[in-house]
Amino acid sequence: MNSLNHEPQQQVEFHKLHTMAAFAEAQTCRRQVLLHYFDEVASEPCGNCDICLDPPKRYDGTEDAQKVLSCIYRLQQRFGIHQVIDVLRGSKAANVVDRGHDKLTTWGIGADKSTEYWLSVIRQLIHLGLVSQDITRGSSIKLNPAARPVLKAELSLMLAEPRIQLIDVKRKTNPRAPQQYDRKLFARLKLLRRELAEQHDIPPYLVFNDATLAEMSAMLPTSPGEMLAVNGVGQIKLDRFGGEFLDEISDYLTKG
Repeated sequence: MNSLNHEPQQQVEFHKLHTMAAFAEAQTCRRQVLLHYFDEVASEPCGNCDICLDPPKRYDGTEDAQKVLSCIYRLQQRFGIHQVIDVLRGSKAANVVDRGHDKLTTWGIGADKSTEYWLSVIRQLIHLGLVSQDITRGSSIKLNPAARPVLKAELSLMLAEPRIQLIDVKRKTNPRAPQQYDRKLFARLKLLRRELAEQHDIPPYLVFNDATLAEMSAMLPTSPGEMLAVNGVGQIKLDRFGGEFLDEISDYLTKG
C-alpha cells in the first residue's frame, strides 16, 4: 500500500486559514487586500468597505516598514512571519541563535515593540502588496517591487496603528503576567491545556493557569531551559507537560 505524505497539503491549508484570519483582522481596504491576494494592483482604496468607511487611526509607518523590509532582506527572503518578528525583537530562542540570526544587523531593532505590533505591521505590508508569502516555500516572506521605494526612503508609508491586545497585569492570578502577548498562540495553548486536562482527568488550571500561558505566548520559549524561566513552570510541570507545550510553540513559530 502506498503511503501518502500529507504535509504539503497541510501547509497549504494552514496558509489558507491564516490568510483568512489576516483578512478578517485587516486594517487595510478590503478590496486592496483581495486584489493583492490575486496578484492584482489596487493603488487606491475602494471607499466603500467597512475599513474605508470607518478607517483606523493612521501614523507614519515608514520607519517600521523599513525595519521589517530590511529584516526580510537580511533573512534572504527564506523565512516566515514569526522568524522575522523573532529577529526584530531580539529573541535568543533556538530558532534564532542556531541559525546565526542573532548576528544580523536587524536583530533587536524592534525590541521595543510587541509580537502583535509587528504582526500587524507585516500583515499591512502584505495587504498593501509590498511583500508576499510564498506558499511553495513554507509561507516565507519575499519582497515585491513595491517595497523598493519604501526601503530606499524614496516613499513614505502611512499605516494603521496596530491594535494591541492587553491583559490585566493587576489580576490576582499573577501580578507579573505580561501586558502584551500573542493571542493566537495563547488560544492554541489554551486548547492544548484543555486536551491535556481531559487526558489526565484534572482541572485545566492544574496544567497551567492563564497567566502562565500568556507569559509563554509573550516569551515564546523553545527549549526546556527557556520554559523554566516562565512564571508558573517548575521542574515537575515541565517534565509532565512541558514537551507538549514546547512542541506546540515550535509548530506555531514554524508554520504560523
